[in-house]
Parts: sequence; C-alpha cells; structure tokens
Amino acid sequence: MIAMNKVKHKRLHIGCGKDIKQGYVNLDSVKLEGVDVVHNLNKYPWPFKDNEFEEVIAFMVLEHLNDWTRAMEEMWRISKNGAIIKIKVPFFPSMYSVIDPTHKAFFTYYTFDYFEPGHSLSYYFKARFKIVKRYIRFSWNRILNVISLPINLFPKVYCRYFSFILPSNELYVVLRVVK
Repeated sequence: MIAMNKVKHKRLHIGCGKDIKQGYVNLDSVKLEGVDVVHNLNKYPWPFKDNEFEEVIAFMVLEHLNDWTRAMEEMWRISKNGAIIKIKVPFFPSMYSVIDPTHKAFFTYYTFDYFEPGHSLSYYFKARFKIVKRYIRFSWNRILNVISLPINLFPKVYCRYFSFILPSNELYVVLRVVK
C-alpha cells in the first residue's frame, strides 16, 4: 500500500492498467509497474477510508464491473464532500459499448441522472452527485468530433433520433460529490 499521506491532494485513479498518473494513487486488479494498490473493484469495501479523496478518475472501468452502481456508492464513500469524479464509459448504442465481451453495463447520456439530488428516481441510491459536465465524444474520429458541439447542445435530440444512425463511442462525465 502506498504511503498516501505523502500525497498533498489525495487523488485516485481506479482501473489504471498501464496508464499510470503522477500525483494519483493508481489502483488496478493486476500488479503492473506503477500500480500503487492492487485490488479487485468487485470486492467491497475498497481498501480506503471514508472521505479520503478529493478526486477520482474512472476511465473505461465501470462497464467491466459486476455492479457499477455499487462502485458509484463506493466512490461516493471514499470521496470528500465536493470531490470531483471523472468518468469515461462507452456510449450506447455504439458498437464499442457491446463489442467487448467483458462489458457488463451500458451507458446513455442520462444514466448518471439517477444519482442527482432531487431526481425522481434517486431513491435507489445513497450516493449523490451533482452532474458538472457531460460530453458525448467521437474519440475515434477527429472529423466527427467537430459535430460533437451541436450534439452536446441538443443531446436529447441526438439520443432519440440520431444516435443509432451516427453512434458516438464515448461519454465523458464529471460529477461533484454531494454529502
């Protein structure tokens, strides 16, 4: 385990793989070079104290977990009030959301609404997050990224009418922890 008191601002990078980030506690289920904490994210609780982190990054991780909503609860538990959670997930209906046989969940523009305070269905979860930013990306094609701007100005129109015709492959979400 890393001596986390040496890190000025405690930041966690879950499911880091080989993408080791300086200034973060890098967590993965495999002991790779640069991984600080080896832990299976499907095992709860995660090996951190309550209210320990000011930022958590989960890039292309949640879709692999047995219960990603429980992981959201765990990120909420280990994060301080006001902490920032940055998430990237495959965007449904892109083929990238279903091509990988290890994917167990699918995400749309509105999936994370269920954790917002005041959402009509937020009673399912204890964890609360304010959605700071959501962005639909075509990260595999720079030309298509140009059309991301109008798509993100009118996400409901895109999701209802055009996402099956011109599917994006990634959803980027920034959340603020509310306790």
